[in-house]
Amino acid sequence: MSYNPEIHHRRSIRLKGYNYTNSGIYFVTICCHQRQHLFGNIENGQMKINAIGQIVSNLWQKIPQHFLNVELDEFILMPDHLHGIIITSESTEKSSLANIRPVGK
Repeated sequence: MSYNPEIHHRRSIRLKGYNYTNSGIYFVTICCHQRQHLFGNIENGQMKINAIGQIVSNLWQKIPQHFLNVELDEFILMPDHLHGIIITSESTEKSSLANIRPVGK
Protein backbone atom coordinates (compact mmCIF):
# COMPACT_ATOMS: atom_id res chain seq x y z
CA MET A 1 0.00 0.00 0.00
CA SER A 2 1.41 3.39 -0.94
CA TYR A 3 1.21 6.47 1.26
CA ASN A 4 -2.08 8.32 0.94
CA PRO A 5 -2.29 11.52 3.04
CA GLU A 6 -6.10 11.27 2.99
CA ILE A 7 -6.05 8.04 5.03
CA HIS A 8 -2.57 7.96 6.58
CA HIS A 9 -2.45 10.50 9.37
CA ARG A 10 0.81 10.27 11.31
CA ARG A 11 1.02 12.27 14.47
CA SER A 12 4.50 13.44 15.39
CA ILE A 13 5.72 12.10 18.72
CA ARG A 14 8.35 14.83 18.97
CA LEU A 15 8.03 17.18 21.92
CA LYS A 16 6.94 20.61 20.77
CA GLY A 17 9.62 23.17 21.51
CA TYR A 18 12.28 20.58 22.45
CA ASN A 19 15.67 21.16 20.86
CA TYR A 20 16.74 17.73 19.57
CA THR A 21 20.23 19.07 18.88
CA ASN A 22 20.88 18.97 22.65
CA SER A 23 22.98 16.18 24.08
CA GLY A 24 20.87 13.43 25.57
CA ILE A 25 19.59 9.90 25.26
CA TYR A 26 17.50 9.22 22.17
CA PHE A 27 15.39 6.19 21.27
CA VAL A 28 15.61 5.65 17.51
CA THR A 29 13.44 3.53 15.23
CA ILE A 30 14.40 3.04 11.58
CA CYS A 31 11.96 1.24 9.29
CA CYS A 32 12.56 -0.39 5.92
CA HIS A 33 10.82 1.11 2.90
CA GLN A 34 7.30 -0.30 2.70
CA ARG A 35 8.13 -2.40 5.78
CA GLN A 36 9.92 -4.98 3.64
CA HIS A 37 11.56 -7.81 5.58
CA LEU A 38 15.10 -6.92 4.52
CA PHE A 39 17.01 -7.80 7.70
CA GLY A 40 15.88 -11.41 8.25
CA ASN A 41 12.87 -13.40 9.42
CA ILE A 42 11.30 -14.69 12.59
CA GLU A 43 11.63 -18.48 12.81
CA ASN A 44 10.31 -20.40 15.82
CA GLY A 45 9.98 -17.14 17.74
CA GLN A 46 13.62 -16.15 17.12
CA MET A 47 15.00 -13.44 14.85
CA LYS A 48 17.19 -15.01 12.16
CA ILE A 49 19.39 -12.25 10.76
CA ASN A 50 20.28 -12.49 7.07
CA ALA A 51 23.33 -10.99 5.30
CA ILE A 52 21.76 -7.52 5.04
CA GLY A 53 20.76 -7.65 8.70
CA GLN A 54 24.34 -8.55 9.64
CA ILE A 55 25.64 -5.56 7.66
CA VAL A 56 23.16 -3.25 9.42
CA SER A 57 24.13 -4.65 12.82
CA ASN A 58 27.85 -4.23 12.09
CA LEU A 59 27.39 -0.66 10.86
CA TRP A 60 25.28 0.24 13.91
CA GLN A 61 28.08 -0.96 16.20
CA LYS A 62 30.61 1.22 14.33
CA ILE A 63 28.72 4.51 14.84
CA PRO A 64 30.89 5.56 17.84
CA GLN A 65 34.04 5.00 15.76
CA HIS A 66 32.83 7.68 13.36
CA PHE A 67 31.32 10.22 15.76
CA LEU A 68 33.27 11.45 18.81
CA ASN A 69 30.30 12.44 20.94
CA VAL A 70 28.06 9.40 20.38
CA GLU A 71 27.71 6.26 22.50
CA LEU A 72 25.35 3.35 21.94
CA ASP A 73 23.16 1.53 24.41
CA GLU A 74 20.65 -1.22 23.60
CA PHE A 75 19.92 -2.21 20.00
CA ILE A 76 17.54 -4.73 18.46
CA LEU A 77 17.08 -5.73 14.85
CA MET A 78 13.69 -6.90 13.59
CA PRO A 79 12.84 -8.18 10.08
CA ASP A 80 11.61 -4.78 8.86
CA HIS A 81 12.99 -2.25 11.35
CA LEU A 82 15.48 -1.59 14.11
CA HIS A 83 15.34 0.05 17.51
CA GLY A 84 18.34 1.55 19.23
CA ILE A 85 19.34 3.97 21.94
CA ILE A 86 21.90 6.63 21.04
CA ILE A 87 23.56 8.76 23.71
CA THR A 88 25.00 12.08 22.57
CA SER A 89 27.21 14.23 24.75
CA GLU A 90 29.10 17.47 24.56
CA SER A 91 32.64 17.10 23.30
CA THR A 92 35.50 19.49 24.05
CA GLU A 93 34.04 21.80 21.41
CA LYS A 94 30.40 22.84 21.37
CA SER A 95 28.70 20.08 19.43
CA SER A 96 25.20 18.86 18.92
CA LEU A 97 23.16 16.27 17.11
CA ALA A 98 22.93 18.72 14.21
CA ASN A 99 26.72 18.85 13.85
CA ILE A 100 27.94 15.54 15.27
CA ARG A 101 31.70 15.60 14.83
CA PRO A 102 33.12 12.85 12.66
CA VAL A 103 36.29 11.25 14.01
CA GLY A 104 39.40 12.99 12.70
CA LYS A 105 37.62 16.24 11.86
